Amino acid sequence: MLGRIKSLLNVAPTAVDPAKFRAPMSSDASKSEVATFAAGCFWGVEHIFLKHYPPSQNKGILKTSVGFTGGNPLVTHPSYKNVCTGATDHAEALKIEFDPTIVSYAELVEFFYRTHDPTTTNRQGNDNGSQYRSAIFFHSPEQEATARRVTAEVQAKHFTPKGKKIVTEINPASQWWDAEDYHQLYLFKNPSGYQCSTHRLHW
Repeated sequence: MLGRIKSLLNVAPTAVDPAKFRAPMSSDASKSEVATFAAGCFWGVEHIFLKHYPPSQNKGILKTSVGFTGGNPLVTHPSYKNVCTGATDHAEALKIEFDPTIVSYAELVEFFYRTHDPTTTNRQGNDNGSQYRSAIFFHSPEQEATARRVTAEVQAKHFTPKGKKIVTEINPASQWWDAEDYHQLYLFKNPSGYQCSTHRLHW
């Protein structure tokens, strides 16, 4: 947490054109889907997804946004400052709009697991608190079934042999709130900004 606060105070942002991180919609825009993941600091989650699925390379991700979800429904329009207290119970999360004819939801779920530690409760690296929990927020029964199947496969292949257990929550998607604009594409605007040590490819 302290590293993130220092990052906000001390890093001079680089000008970034958000259009570079948006892909043209497919011919049938109604067929795009949304995936929502929480895996610790949302700066790093967005950064690693966009590094490996850059919209400009037509790998399936159309656009992303970071924000807050899964919290107390009585708390509306939560701010970053409010969420960081843990009092609202929102998770920092990434919302991905993707083209399922190019990248499957199952592939995105597996990538989500590859890029953080899903065995720590309410923590990623040095970041502690419920806002940093690992969670999948599904948008349909099909997404729920896929998320549970892929979770079981990843558990058996990558964590059971190590004696570890995935603690990722799998919950229905609830109200989404975009984070403040300066959080969007943060690590592209601030390349030397704070990044959680767990946000890397683990296999």
